[in-house]
Amino acid sequence: MEATAYDAWYDTPRGRWIGEAEYRLLLAQLKPRPGDRVLDVGCGTGWFTRRLAAEPGLQVTGIDPNGEWLAFASRRDARSVYLRADARALPFADRSFDGVVSVTALCFVREWGLALQEMLRVTGGRFAIGVLNRESLLWRAKGQRGGSGAYRGAHWHTRHELLVELAGLSVRDVRLRSAIVFPSGSVFARAADRMMPSGLPWGGLTVASGRVSARPRS
Repeated sequence: MEATAYDAWYDTPRGRWIGEAEYRLLLAQLKPRPGDRVLDVGCGTGWFTRRLAAEPGLQVTGIDPNGEWLAFASRRDARSVYLRADARALPFADRSFDGVVSVTALCFVREWGLALQEMLRVTGGRFAIGVLNRESLLWRAKGQRGGSGAYRGAHWHTRHELLVELAGLSVRDVRLRSAIVFPSGSVFARAADRMMPSGLPWGGLTVASGRVSARPRS
């Protein structure tokens, strides 16, 4: 899909509703503070990166392997830094950032456990990492038989998968939250989603958040 078409989806009524709901959940779990350095892994066209950069005092960097999409993101956002990089081998020193976010990027990385480790390695603070939820209505509509549209080839994670992977890493205060239980975008869907607590496990996007544990000095 071309970058322009992908980003324009967020300007549609359904895309705007989904994007805003997912962003609010990410921000609530990341809890950034003015002055924080935040990394957006798999930033794509930069829609979430731009939103983060608009928060007071945040210094935001977006990375993605797609040069065309990064060029699009850079043209739309002069406040952030955009770099071409592989999520499985991030070109940053340990604890270079105060926080890291990612929106469904892990779903398109075969070695997603390695990418997750890299995300946590480069942050000294909080993380909020969103993945497509295997236990959702969205998976039933878009994820079965290899997926369709923008979801083709995506891996849909279960909560158990995430918790098992995170259990082997140096993290604490882990919590899972979700957004977009009813993905149709109808008036009913929007009203129902507003009443659903984010702790329910059925949203199309699951966000795993927490804090990286302090590492001993070598």
